[in-house]
Amino acid sequence: MAHPHAIFFSADADRPPEAVRRWLATRGLPVIVSHDAADLMARALRGRPAVVVFDARTNAGVALSACRRMKSDSYTGVVPGGVLTSDDEKDVNGALDALADEVFPISMRASEANLRFDAMLRRADRDVHVHPSTRLPGAPEIEAEIGRRIAGGDPFAVCYADLDHFKEYNDRYSYHEGDRVIRIVATILHDVVRGMSADDGFVGHIGGDDFIFVVPMRDAADISREIIEIFDALAPYQYSEQDRHAGYFFGKDRRGQLHRVPLMTLSIGVVTTERRSFTHPAQVSELATEMKSYAKTLPGSVYVVDRRQDRVESGVGAPEH
Repeated sequence: MAHPHAIFFSADADRPPEAVRRWLATRGLPVIVSHDAADLMARALRGRPAVVVFDARTNAGVALSACRRMKSDSYTGVVPGGVLTSDDEKDVNGALDALADEVFPISMRASEANLRFDAMLRRADRDVHVHPSTRLPGAPEIEAEIGRRIAGGDPFAVCYADLDHFKEYNDRYSYHEGDRVIRIVATILHDVVRGMSADDGFVGHIGGDDFIFVVPMRDAADISREIIEIFDALAPYQYSEQDRHAGYFFGKDRRGQLHRVPLMTLSIGVVTTERRSFTHPAQVSELATEMKSYAKTLPGSVYVVDRRQDRVESGVGAPEH
């Protein structure tokens, strides 16, 4: 089921309470009623509902067991689950123990319940849209941020950062060490962008070793230089002493042939609105990817800025580093 919807789970009720129906209706969420945990899981796995409301006012054991089952699953656990309970403290604690995202006792005022419902959905959206390793915003938020910048009209730069020789590092040092390097890069990007662009900067994690940061156009060059300088200072210390002193290690390519693998470097492709007009985030993403790929053909850690104008197909600007 592709369209957004809500599920009301109850062992014995055929419809949600009036207050819940009103809340869901105002948010445009049609309601599906489920009485069985297996049915609930099947529906949640087929198409992620926007929210599941569990009625634990009666037959609490059935409702809380279903809640725990849904929230414990790695796929359906991202679905926000709210539990309706009695006012008894034991029931409220039982709902929280069943991994409920929010609890709504019977006596809670409608105005407060509405606020809590909305907050629960906001938290769920935030958690779904962040990368689990770095906790940085993911692809949907990156696209939305670029869209906001386009609509705002102020000059901005989108910078695509990507590690060089990261796969070989992962193969030699393990996934665990590779993940640690990803978190280091995320911290560098976050701290530099925050420090140099304050509230005007944005950092997102596309996935793997690919990152995007969006900053005011005037700050892009200085931020990129600072990021590269810090990364180049820290990168050698992610290797063994032997590899660090050699400046390389021997790794196998896809054909199984040994070759020298340099230490990791960082490539950043920068696209700005200085000579470009954009109407959609996809246009920016395509150019940023192109500039990042160009940067990766150059030796060492570099950033390159797209200095072409609209409708000009050649003449990529020389890299600044």
